Amino acid sequence: MHYNYKYRLNPPEALEEELLYHVDTCRQLYNHVLHQLNEADDIPARYEVQGRLPNLKSWWNDLGDVHSKVLQMVVKRLYDNLSTLKAQKENGRTVGMLKWKPPREYRSLTYNQSGFELKNTSGRPTLWLSKIGEIPIHLHRDIPENATIKQVAVKREPTGEWYATFGIDVDEDTSEKSENPERVVGIDVGILKYAHDTDGYAIESPDFSEERERLERAQRDLTRKEHNSANWKKQRQVVAERHADLKRKRRDFLHKLSNYYACEYDLVAVEDLDAKGLVELPGNSRNRAGAAWGTFLRMLQYKCEREGTYFVAVDPKDTTKECASCGVKTDKPLWVREHSCPSCRFEADRDANAAWNILSRGLEDIGVGHSESTPVETALPTDTNSVSAKHVVETGSPTLKERTASAVSE
Repeated sequence: MHYNYKYRLNPPEALEEELLYHVDTCRQLYNHVLHQLNEADDIPARYEVQGRLPNLKSWWNDLGDVHSKVLQMVVKRLYDNLSTLKAQKENGRTVGMLKWKPPREYRSLTYNQSGFELKNTSGRPTLWLSKIGEIPIHLHRDIPENATIKQVAVKREPTGEWYATFGIDVDEDTSEKSENPERVVGIDVGILKYAHDTDGYAIESPDFSEERERLERAQRDLTRKEHNSANWKKQRQVVAERHADLKRKRRDFLHKLSNYYACEYDLVAVEDLDAKGLVELPGNSRNRAGAAWGTFLRMLQYKCEREGTYFVAVDPKDTTKECASCGVKTDKPLWVREHSCPSCRFEADRDANAAWNILSRGLEDIGVGHSESTPVETALPTDTNSVSAKHVVETGSPTLKERTASAVSE
């Protein structure tokens, strides 16, 4: 299985200047190749362009200072962007031509297969990069012993911090999925309550109002500075740090919540949401974007694969309207937060009812047995215990006992 491990780099000033020089050289090569492709009648194959790099070094001396694999990945990056542009055009979107990369938009370089080595001399881990040197690295978690490092991407964030992302392949004997999953759960995501599950728990959405306020205040201060002045550049750095702080806290919450569901259950059923389409809908788009449902589902999927847990994405149509007890559809506007079936008199929280429907469809779609009867045949819980997002973040991946204790205390 393929994973990405991200680590913080601490390059000294001399190595940081060398990194910036290599990144800028790659940016100029990207723009040069893009110019040649724009001038050509027919776009040549990527490997043909990569084959021209040795001849290009004969008159472009700076290219000789950069590792050959890094230069090849620059060409690959350009062709990947062209493929993405072509796919968007085929989907009916109006697209233009690729633009040249200014320094602010090109901040990374990639070593593929060779030119790098992770060292640990005298307990001081460093990342050796060909033609750059050894850079101190903060290994906050170990790379698995059975992992093979395929590539390393080094990137400078807008905050000025440097990170190395390792692309690794892990040869792990993932346990076979049980034919009769015992612990199953259906999850319905939302905004006010981030997730409702069929165990009767509602995870509150994290409150990032203070972080957003600090970001907006920093952005307002930036607009008052003279463009490209020293104070403007300093304030732009502050804005980047506020963005990074908000992003880190949001991803921390999503990682811990998705890790809990992947580790604690044998089967996880969710809605197959078009997260991007939901964000583009008019009204409340900011909260939908901030919820990051797409990121949460992607995290949950790969972690389920890692843990040997069934991950089932079901059709979200009418999961809120259908009664989880008898299946009768009832129209409910968004402001109606309780489900009350006129047919069987079953009452529950609107999102809890949707979670049971999601689980029922997940069990049906995957075609596996289950020791208990399906949610439609059981007496469904009508109450919901609320668990704060702060509790999820503070305790990491909470156990069921911890969640229950939190709900009772509240």
